[in-house]
Amino acid sequence: MDVLKYSEIDLSQTIKRSEEDVNNVLDIVSDILKDIKENGDDAVKAYTEKFDGVLIDELKVSDLEIKKAYETLDDSLLTALKQAASNIEKFHKKQIPEEWEIEVHPGINAGQIVRPINSAGCYIPGGRAAYPSSILMTVIPAKIAGVEKVICVTPPQKDGSILDAILVAADIAGADEIYKVGGSQAIGALAYGTESIPQVEKIVGPGNIFVTAAKKLVYGQVDIEFPAGPSEVLILADDTAIPKYLATDILAQAEHDPNASCFLVTDSEKIANETLKYVEELTKEAPRREIIEESLSKSGKIIITNTLDEAIYVTNEYAPEHLIISTADDDKTLSQIKNAGSIFLGHFSPVAAGDYGSGTNHVLPTGGGAKMYSGLSTTDFIKKPTVQRLTKDGLKLLSKTSVPIAEYEGFFAHANSFKTRLGDE
Repeated sequence: MDVLKYSEIDLSQTIKRSEEDVNNVLDIVSDILKDIKENGDDAVKAYTEKFDGVLIDELKVSDLEIKKAYETLDDSLLTALKQAASNIEKFHKKQIPEEWEIEVHPGINAGQIVRPINSAGCYIPGGRAAYPSSILMTVIPAKIAGVEKVICVTPPQKDGSILDAILVAADIAGADEIYKVGGSQAIGALAYGTESIPQVEKIVGPGNIFVTAAKKLVYGQVDIEFPAGPSEVLILADDTAIPKYLATDILAQAEHDPNASCFLVTDSEKIANETLKYVEELTKEAPRREIIEESLSKSGKIIITNTLDEAIYVTNEYAPEHLIISTADDDKTLSQIKNAGSIFLGHFSPVAAGDYGSGTNHVLPTGGGAKMYSGLSTTDFIKKPTVQRLTKDGLKLLSKTSVPIAEYEGFFAHANSFKTRLGDE
């Protein structure tokens, strides 16, 4: 990791993430999507064979496959998945907005109702690791919102199967159907529909550069939550932090991906140096050492500021996906935070708590997206239509506002819709 003095850096350059440019693969992905749209299942199977090395006959996971997955899954993991699902459900139920109505003026009532979208597709990545936790994080909020059909797609293993933990997690979460397909071809199938895979209204879930590119290209045909890139953490610490704890969180993020970004921002040179020492020691024994070393060499930085206020400024400019606050007064520090995807307060709140089971969602904006987006939530699967009800007296009152504006804008039929009801023609 690089150790930098805040006073000596160009912040805009320093906080740039290590990221692959989605634009470089847009043409490739566009051709794949076009093929999926025109050729359906045949194209999906051809790309699955080409990219995953798997010849798939039946894309849909059967009930028997799910049953067998339960029979072979380790009991302790099954228990953990069920408890995580319970916590996630409890948290996300609180996010459902209430319907409401107000009297704007006598005779003019307006309000908002809540309705779920009809269908959603949840992308569950494969590759370097298996992510049953991502199924819980995407499917459960959708089902709580009332989405009628929730589809999961995930890349198959070399033998054409899906890992037991993935199938069980999908079943626990309430997924309606699971399909053995990944990559941009999976996004195309969800966006356009094929003979086997239903078209959905919204696609959520993290993925690699090809998945991200595909989601960007189908946006408009379907909705997406937000574009996402490599995982990231920023730790905001003062001299009360515990360096060994901070080091474990840095390694936990770095082991995700060689492109993961790990930042420590502190006003304490002692904390900076001791954390770096622990990072180096712990890395030597880490099972995913090679990934961690590459990640930290590319995008691992410790920034030493003169004051905590400077550190908070850096944090808000960075707008991290995950933010750990380890300061003498965490609540006071939190009150000054404007931009972060998910926030972890104090010595005993590692990012992994949110990754697996505290209840909050781990599908979060990256690359500075926290300045504009929040993490995935129940409300991502909800529409909020507005409703109004007017009496004749209310219409008469509102006509004094609406008719002059409508006529000024040249919309005389708009104005006439008032006049006719009021008998003014």
